[in-house]
Parts: sequence; structure tokens; C-alpha cells
Amino acid sequence: MVSLASAKMTGKREQTGKKVSQLLDIFVDADACPVKQEVFRVAKRYGLKVVLVSNSWMRIPASTWLELIVVDKGADVADDWIVEHLSSDDIVISGDIPLASRCLKKGALVLGNTGRPFTEDNIGDALSVRNLLCDLREQGMMIGGPKPFAKKDRSRFLQALDEMIVKTRRRNGIYS
Repeated sequence: MVSLASAKMTGKREQTGKKVSQLLDIFVDADACPVKQEVFRVAKRYGLKVVLVSNSWMRIPASTWLELIVVDKGADVADDWIVEHLSSDDIVISGDIPLASRCLKKGALVLGNTGRPFTEDNIGDALSVRNLLCDLREQGMMIGGPKPFAKKDRSRFLQALDEMIVKTRRRNGIYS
């Protein structure tokens, strides 16, 4: 596992008696994420750190609040890294439903690439549908994948991410 920006993250925010302005980070399952630029825009507006986790190097804007973590290739290596390093109230951006389930169990908030929040109430259904569709594809009864990413998906994502950040900050007593 290699970090291209800073060294491996060393724990969460220190409590010093002062009000902490940033109580959450955004983790992005970055390999196939179509909304990275949108995440950057929103995170910059709120002053949040973004950690992109990928199996390969990618170009990202040079900024102190952006970090690219390149992990070894292999099934679920990036997912494992994300789950190991996130804290409750962090936000994870991913279309990977099993990863979403693991992150929810750690108390994180999870937003799909199309703006659909994954919650404790809907993750079971999402996993069931995913598994059913996977079985149907394996049996040749269904071909193809999800619908192409649309402009309305991008808009819905931006709105949902903004709402998720605002609700989390309010819950933690941060109003700026």
C-alpha cells in the first residue's frame, strides 16, 4: 500500500478543548467514480478533507485537502483500506453496495454515485437486489449493467452530498 500524498493517516482529530471545525472526512472509492470533480467542489466549499482510494495512480488537483491513496491490486483491497481508516460521521462515496454495508456498520454515511444515500433501512434491500441481478447475469438470463450515468444523476448527487454534510455538521454543533 502506497500513499502518494502524505504518509498513512495517523488517527483522527485531536480534541484540544477548542471547537473542531472539521468533524468529517470524505472517502472516495475512486477507481470508477464518475463524480470526483463534484466531490472536490463540495468539499472545498466546506473545507473538508477528501481521501481518494484507488488501485492505480490518477491525476488529482494539487491541494492540501486532497489525498490519493494507491493500494495494491486485488479484490476488495481498496474497500478494506477505506473501512479500516474511516470513522463514524465520515462520508464514503461509492457505488459498491457491499462496501456501503461495511461502512454503515462502522457508523459512516454512504452516498452512491447517483446521489442515492445508503442507510441501515435500505442496505439489506440493495444487497438482495444486487445479489439477484448478479445471479441472473451469471445464468445468462440478463445481460448488461446499470443505466448510463446521466446529467440528472450528477445533479441529484450534488444535492444529496450537500444535504449529508449539512445534517452531519448540524448534528455535531457546527453551523459554519
